[in-house]
Amino acid sequence: MVFGPLDPSGSDGLPADAVTCARLGCHGLAAVTALTVRDTAGIEEIHPVSPDLLDDQARCLLEDMSVQAIKVGGLYTAETASVAAQVAADYSQVPLVLHLGQRAQPPDNAADEDEADDLLAATLELVLPQTDLLVIEHLRLAQWHADGDIDIGDAPSPMHALVAAGAEWVLVLGSPQRPGHYANMLLGPNGQTSSLPWQAPPDRNGDAGGVAATAIAAMLARGLEMPEAVRQGLAHADASIAASFLPGMGRRIPNRIQPQ
Repeated sequence: MVFGPLDPSGSDGLPADAVTCARLGCHGLAAVTALTVRDTAGIEEIHPVSPDLLDDQARCLLEDMSVQAIKVGGLYTAETASVAAQVAADYSQVPLVLHLGQRAQPPDNAADEDEADDLLAATLELVLPQTDLLVIEHLRLAQWHADGDIDIGDAPSPMHALVAAGAEWVLVLGSPQRPGHYANMLLGPNGQTSSLPWQAPPDRNGDAGGVAATAIAAMLARGLEMPEAVRQGLAHADASIAASFLPGMGRRIPNRIQPQ
């Protein structure tokens, strides 16, 4: 099951995630968090659904079918984050992958900034403790740290602080290792760290993390253990992004149906 926005361009969101799930042998279910107006260049409008509607969508499906994994991405209000957290808590036996996306644009005004702060607080306080794997890009995590949005306390790094805050595993994409060298870093519940290859996306590429998060969730649904699910999910994402195409005047779209 995927919690996410409806992207009419197919660049990201639920239509794209459905293709990834099908390509990896899974049947994807959708809980729509928002309707968007967008093309391949970017988003023009976001219309979040009501918390009650999101809750009804998810529970109607979960009471009908056996779900093997949940991916959460594209939460736009603190209230919908609370719904996702409660659903996850009620189905705690199902592994949950939380994708927090690329570095966010600065809010336009004080009201938007307050809403963004509330959403981040709800996500970290409510959803993160239910999370089996958090997928986040290094630039966004660095932004949070620089802005003081997360307090690492005595933790050796921001990713360690996220594990301490409740995530069982944390995957940081595009983490700098030394000048000119990057890696995907996976941190586990016992402090074990793995460095996995990172492939720079082509120019004008969209959000690479969404492909990876969905692919990993599909691998977990198929019964793989976390480290192997991450390895295979990242390999699928890298291949999809390497084969990306340019259908319009905006960004490239990962080729989610590329041959294995």
